[in-house]
Amino acid sequence: MPRFHLAFPVVDLESTRDFYVEVLGCRQGRRTDEWIDLDFHGHQLSAHRVMRMTPQPTNNVDGQQVPVCHFGLVLEVEAWKRLRDRLVGAGVAFLIGPGLRFAGEPGEQWTMFVSDPSGNGLEFKAFTDPNGVFR
Repeated sequence: MPRFHLAFPVVDLESTRDFYVEVLGCRQGRRTDEWIDLDFHGHQLSAHRVMRMTPQPTNNVDGQQVPVCHFGLVLEVEAWKRLRDRLVGAGVAFLIGPGLRFAGEPGEQWTMFVSDPSGNGLEFKAFTDPNGVFR
């Protein structure tokens, strides 16, 4: 099964670890003073410590300002709802709240955006029709 690897900047490894492990449910892998590896549903994330972050640009998508640089997961609808409830229960602030995008169109999807403690955008989505990912 193909897996992706994503390296991304963070300003604080401990708050990053807490967010990804405690809030999102990832498993921690290797760690040094400069980076931490995380199991993101079978995919490898490597969070590398930097001194500061730069503001992220956004684009208008379906009437909402979506962070241009973001990553996330495509989940099944029930798993998406469980994650939504977990994020709400943890008091996570949404960049774009949970909702249905492109209703009634090809590619109809449930989506939500959050940011990690360093401001990296994460999108979690679920397609009404699982075959609609690339339509």
